[in-house]
Amino acid sequence: MYRPNEDRVVEVSGVPAPDVGAPLPTVVASEQKLLLAYACNTVDPGWDGTTVRVVDRDTPDQLVALIKFGRPYAHCFGPPNDEAFSGHPLATRGLRPYSVSEIVSSSWIVGLEKMNSVHPNHDPARFDSYRHFVFAFHDSTFECVAESMSVEVEAGRVVEMTRRMADELS
Repeated sequence: MYRPNEDRVVEVSGVPAPDVGAPLPTVVASEQKLLLAYACNTVDPGWDGTTVRVVDRDTPDQLVALIKFGRPYAHCFGPPNDEAFSGHPLATRGLRPYSVSEIVSSSWIVGLEKMNSVHPNHDPARFDSYRHFVFAFHDSTFECVAESMSVEVEAGRVVEMTRRMADELS
Protein backbone atom coordinates (compact mmCIF):
# COMPACT_ATOMS: atom_id res chain seq x y z
CA MET A 1 0.00 0.00 0.00
CA TYR A 2 2.80 2.43 0.86
CA ARG A 3 6.40 2.59 1.99
CA PRO A 4 7.18 5.10 4.72
CA ASN A 5 9.65 7.75 3.73
CA GLU A 6 9.01 11.01 5.55
CA ASP A 7 5.82 9.77 7.24
CA ARG A 8 5.34 11.18 10.73
CA VAL A 9 2.83 9.71 13.20
CA VAL A 10 0.87 12.25 15.25
CA GLU A 11 -1.71 11.08 17.78
CA VAL A 12 -5.05 12.84 17.21
CA SER A 13 -6.52 14.59 20.23
CA GLY A 14 -10.25 14.88 20.74
CA VAL A 15 -10.97 11.46 19.28
CA PRO A 16 -11.84 8.73 21.80
CA ALA A 17 -9.48 5.78 22.00
CA PRO A 18 -10.95 2.46 20.88
CA ASP A 19 -11.91 -0.09 23.52
CA VAL A 20 -8.87 -2.30 24.13
CA GLY A 21 -10.89 -5.50 24.42
CA ALA A 22 -13.83 -5.31 22.03
CA PRO A 23 -14.02 -2.10 20.00
CA LEU A 24 -16.35 -3.80 17.49
CA PRO A 25 -15.40 -1.50 14.59
CA THR A 26 -17.82 -1.12 11.70
CA VAL A 27 -17.14 0.57 8.37
CA VAL A 28 -19.87 1.71 5.99
CA ALA A 29 -18.77 3.28 2.71
CA SER A 30 -19.72 4.46 -0.74
CA GLU A 31 -17.72 6.54 -3.22
CA GLN A 32 -19.00 9.73 -1.57
CA LYS A 33 -19.31 8.74 2.11
CA LEU A 34 -17.15 6.92 4.61
CA LEU A 35 -18.30 6.21 8.16
CA LEU A 36 -16.55 4.37 10.99
CA ALA A 37 -18.05 3.42 14.35
CA TYR A 38 -16.47 1.71 17.35
CA ALA A 39 -16.89 1.21 21.08
CA CYS A 40 -14.77 3.66 23.06
CA ASN A 41 -12.34 2.75 25.80
CA THR A 42 -14.03 3.38 29.14
CA VAL A 43 -13.30 2.19 32.65
CA ASP A 44 -16.09 1.53 35.16
CA PRO A 45 -15.10 3.49 38.28
CA GLY A 46 -16.61 0.71 40.41
CA TRP A 47 -14.58 -2.06 38.73
CA ASP A 48 -12.47 -4.05 41.19
CA GLY A 49 -10.16 -5.52 38.53
CA THR A 50 -11.17 -9.13 39.14
CA THR A 51 -13.97 -9.63 36.60
CA VAL A 52 -14.27 -9.47 32.85
CA ARG A 53 -17.17 -7.71 31.15
CA VAL A 54 -18.13 -9.50 27.96
CA VAL A 55 -19.68 -7.21 25.35
CA ASP A 56 -21.04 -7.54 21.84
CA ARG A 57 -22.75 -5.30 19.28
CA ASP A 58 -26.01 -5.43 21.26
CA THR A 59 -24.59 -4.53 24.70
CA PRO A 60 -26.46 -1.46 26.00
CA ASP A 61 -24.95 1.76 27.35
CA GLN A 62 -21.62 1.59 25.57
CA LEU A 63 -19.92 4.79 24.52
CA VAL A 64 -19.86 4.57 20.73
CA ALA A 65 -17.85 6.89 18.48
CA LEU A 66 -19.10 7.73 15.00
CA ILE A 67 -16.40 9.10 12.72
CA LYS A 68 -17.47 10.80 9.49
CA PHE A 69 -14.84 11.43 6.84
CA GLY A 70 -15.22 14.39 4.51
CA ARG A 71 -14.37 13.77 0.85
CA PRO A 72 -12.95 10.27 1.32
CA TYR A 73 -10.47 9.14 -1.32
CA ALA A 74 -9.23 5.70 -0.20
CA HIS A 75 -9.54 3.34 2.76
CA CYS A 76 -8.29 -0.01 4.01
CA PHE A 77 -9.71 -2.17 6.83
CA GLY A 78 -8.01 -5.35 8.01
CA PRO A 79 -4.66 -6.44 9.41
CA PRO A 80 -2.63 -6.07 11.47
CA ASN A 81 -4.20 -6.91 14.81
CA ASP A 82 -2.58 -5.89 18.11
CA GLU A 83 -0.44 -9.05 18.29
CA ALA A 84 1.09 -8.46 14.85
CA PHE A 85 1.16 -4.67 15.08
CA SER A 86 4.95 -4.43 14.97
CA GLY A 87 4.62 -5.56 11.33
CA HIS A 88 2.75 -2.38 10.35
CA PRO A 89 4.93 -0.16 8.12
CA LEU A 90 4.48 2.77 10.56
CA ALA A 91 5.08 0.88 13.81
CA THR A 92 8.76 1.88 13.83
CA ARG A 93 7.67 5.51 13.47
CA GLY A 94 5.53 5.50 16.61
CA LEU A 95 2.17 4.10 15.50
CA ARG A 96 0.71 2.24 18.48
CA PRO A 97 -2.12 -0.26 18.97
CA TYR A 98 -5.41 1.09 20.40
CA SER A 99 -4.69 4.59 19.09
CA VAL A 100 -6.02 7.16 16.65
CA SER A 101 -3.33 8.89 14.60
CA GLU A 102 -2.80 11.14 11.62
CA ILE A 103 0.13 10.50 9.32
CA VAL A 104 1.79 13.76 8.30
CA SER A 105 3.79 13.73 5.03
CA SER A 106 2.08 10.44 4.19
CA SER A 107 3.78 8.24 1.62
CA TRP A 108 0.36 6.68 0.93
CA ILE A 109 -0.95 10.06 -0.25
CA VAL A 110 2.23 10.58 -2.31
CA GLY A 111 1.66 7.17 -3.91
CA LEU A 112 -2.00 7.92 -4.63
CA GLU A 113 -1.04 11.20 -6.30
CA LYS A 114 1.59 9.42 -8.39
CA MET A 115 -0.91 6.72 -9.39
CA ASN A 116 -3.36 9.41 -10.52
CA SER A 117 -0.69 11.36 -12.45
CA VAL A 118 -1.46 9.45 -15.67
CA HIS A 119 -4.98 10.96 -15.73
CA PRO A 120 -5.26 13.58 -18.52
CA ASN A 121 -6.70 16.15 -16.10
CA HIS A 122 -4.39 15.33 -13.19
CA ASP A 123 -3.75 18.19 -10.77
CA PRO A 124 -1.20 17.40 -8.06
CA ALA A 125 -2.51 20.31 -5.97
CA ARG A 126 -5.75 18.40 -5.47
CA PHE A 127 -3.87 16.01 -3.16
CA ASP A 128 -2.61 18.80 -0.89
CA SER A 129 -5.85 18.82 1.11
CA TYR A 130 -5.89 15.08 1.83
CA ARG A 131 -5.05 13.66 5.24
CA HIS A 132 -4.12 10.09 6.24
CA PHE A 133 -5.82 8.72 9.38
CA VAL A 134 -5.14 5.43 11.22
CA PHE A 135 -7.40 3.77 13.82
CA ALA A 136 -5.63 0.84 15.49
CA PHE A 137 -8.10 -1.62 17.01
CA HIS A 138 -7.70 -4.90 18.90
CA ASP A 139 -8.28 -7.26 15.96
CA SER A 140 -7.86 -4.92 12.99
CA THR A 141 -6.59 -1.60 11.70
CA PHE A 142 -8.53 1.00 9.70
CA GLU A 143 -6.75 3.56 7.52
CA CYS A 144 -8.15 6.18 5.23
CA VAL A 145 -7.26 9.19 3.15
CA ALA A 146 -9.85 11.95 3.31
CA GLU A 147 -10.00 15.74 3.50
CA SER A 148 -11.46 15.88 6.99
CA MET A 149 -12.86 13.95 9.92
CA SER A 150 -15.61 14.74 12.41
CA VAL A 151 -16.43 12.89 15.62
CA GLU A 152 -19.67 12.19 17.46
CA VAL A 153 -19.91 10.13 20.65
CA GLU A 154 -23.09 8.79 22.21
CA ALA A 155 -24.15 6.10 24.64
CA GLY A 156 -25.99 3.16 23.15
CA ARG A 157 -25.51 -0.09 21.29
CA VAL A 158 -23.00 -0.55 18.48
CA VAL A 159 -25.72 -2.31 16.44
CA GLU A 160 -27.91 0.82 16.67
CA MET A 161 -25.05 2.96 15.40
CA THR A 162 -24.55 0.54 12.51
CA ARG A 163 -28.19 0.96 11.49
CA ARG A 164 -27.83 4.75 11.70
CA MET A 165 -24.72 4.55 9.49
CA ALA A 166 -26.59 2.53 6.86
CA ASP A 167 -29.41 5.09 6.92
CA GLU A 168 -26.92 7.96 6.45
CA LEU A 169 -25.38 6.20 3.47
CA SER A 170 -28.68 5.85 1.62
